[in-house]
Amino acid sequence: MTDLVFLCDWLPPDFGAVGQYALQYARQRASKGQHVVLIGLTSAESSEQREAVGSGELRVLRLHTPTYNRASLRERACWTLRTNLSLVYRALPEIRNCRELMFTGSPPFLVHFVAPLNLLLRRRLIYRISDFFPECLIAEFARTPWYLNALQGLTLFWRKRVDVLEVLGEDQRRRLVEAGIPAPRIVLRRDTSPVAVTVTTKPLPRPETLASRRILLYSGNFGVAHDHETFLAGYRRHHREGSARVGLWLNATGARADALERALSAEGLPFHRTKPVPLEQLASLLVTPDAHLITLRDSFVGYVLPSKVYGCIDSGKPILYVGPEESDVHALCSSKSTPGWYVRVASRNADGVFQALERLAEN
Repeated sequence: MTDLVFLCDWLPPDFGAVGQYALQYARQRASKGQHVVLIGLTSAESSEQREAVGSGELRVLRLHTPTYNRASLRERACWTLRTNLSLVYRALPEIRNCRELMFTGSPPFLVHFVAPLNLLLRRRLIYRISDFFPECLIAEFARTPWYLNALQGLTLFWRKRVDVLEVLGEDQRRRLVEAGIPAPRIVLRRDTSPVAVTVTTKPLPRPETLASRRILLYSGNFGVAHDHETFLAGYRRHHREGSARVGLWLNATGARADALERALSAEGLPFHRTKPVPLEQLASLLVTPDAHLITLRDSFVGYVLPSKVYGCIDSGKPILYVGPEESDVHALCSSKSTPGWYVRVASRNADGVFQALERLAEN
């Protein structure tokens, strides 16, 4: 019998932090002598891979799934419905023969498919909450539509029928307790960097367009949960009124990355845009810049924890975090970063960003 079946979204080599961490955890479980099946998505052809890990075995099943237009709410909804149905259908033979079933918060609303099924199968059910849905959707609206309120109530109903809810941070734990989830059923399991960063890690070539500047790197997903306006205002002032010595390397995908690129281009501010690097190059990327940038909107505290924080800390480079103090991003960076190399700036504090960039330029 399989010890663990684990469902998630995009698996490497496709970009996605959830899949990177899921693969890392699946290998850890297999290394303890367990038989683990990890099932996720791929933009390539569907495939199955087996690997021996210590005395255990890991099977990785990748299910071909087309991408979609994230800007269209209708397309996002249709994609989510089709993908969750396909993922659960493919996993059903494996679930029938397992002791534990784990799934993540991505794809969104997977709990609505897995939790009802488990009422029949009665497996130990573990919900590894990465991003909260529909809370992340609700945070995008100034006024919550009625149907999202109804969906949130139904989501809470199914969350309460999960055996264990694993959270990424204390801020997520607080959100669940406030929503009425019994505290004893909530377990904190932090991620670690999906790659090892050591003193021997060699950096990538620095962008030639930023060769004369100190490079501030934003790497990963830059979506609706991230505050680009505050950074842009402070960055503009740095180049209009300050030393103009810092350049932004935007190694990112997402709606806010595109919006930031358009704004930087329109205002003639220096930047270098690339797509996220493959996982095997991530460690080298992390040690390449002079500093890292992390951002988060206030309304997403406890619903999203930017996964890049672990790699940024491990790199030993200075970190500029634009976001609320209540997030575990601040808790982690303030306790684990190199002393004196971490700066937090509140949202809408463009002057704070300006001062942090000037400090980075001087050191």
